[in-house]
Amino acid sequence: MSDHSERPSGIGPGYQFDTKYYADKSPEPCPWAKDTPPFKRYGNPIAEIELPEPETTGGAGLWETIARRRSQRRFKDEPMSLATLSQLLWATQGITGSEDGSRFRATGSAGALYPNETYLVLNNVEGVGPGIAHYNVRGHSLALIHEGPLGQACADACLGQRFCATCQVVFAWGAVVSRSAQKYGDRCYRYLYLDAGHIGGQLQLACVALGLGSVNIGAFFDDEVNKLFGLDGVEETVVYLTAVGHTAGR
Repeated sequence: MSDHSERPSGIGPGYQFDTKYYADKSPEPCPWAKDTPPFKRYGNPIAEIELPEPETTGGAGLWETIARRRSQRRFKDEPMSLATLSQLLWATQGITGSEDGSRFRATGSAGALYPNETYLVLNNVEGVGPGIAHYNVRGHSLALIHEGPLGQACADACLGQRFCATCQVVFAWGAVVSRSAQKYGDRCYRYLYLDAGHIGGQLQLACVALGLGSVNIGAFFDDEVNKLFGLDGVEETVVYLTAVGHTAGR
């Protein structure tokens, strides 16, 4: 039997209640969602950086990788290769196949909509940056959209977590809300965060497999982080970040 109980008070409980599915009630159309393309691409970036082809076979064993996963917050001061960055991007958002016109990626996504765009704070990567880049999924390339050292600005925006400035790269995922809302309406916000969690978890495993350290970040000043990546915080908003680099121990 469906539970149509009284709506609870509070923003969080109220949202959870308002976005329930019921067996005897069809979801209502979303009046504010709009048709949104499945990929984002910057038309006139400062530079377009081609990425090396990723490895798709071999690598570390899955069970060993899972057992070794730990959050790492201390990083060595040495550059990350572009090939390593390419591998991490493919392992999280890379295209792994297609069927009936749909492109599937390395991580799962509700409705195969993939609303979370990948941005990078490039602190210390060979041949690119420092600056901020966006991952062009279809072209497996980077669009450099801001130049200059911005690791400390990212650390400040993430409640002073200094490893954002000392790691080699910070991954950030900006959720394009309407890309998911065009199918799921207000319930889409549940899926934006679930999808980001899939990506963050898979990135951590990929880091272990490559001998890197990482730590996921959920505590940040939303407005400051969105401003750093040039997002409005409404139509597209950062929901999750991960600092990645050559680990110097926990």
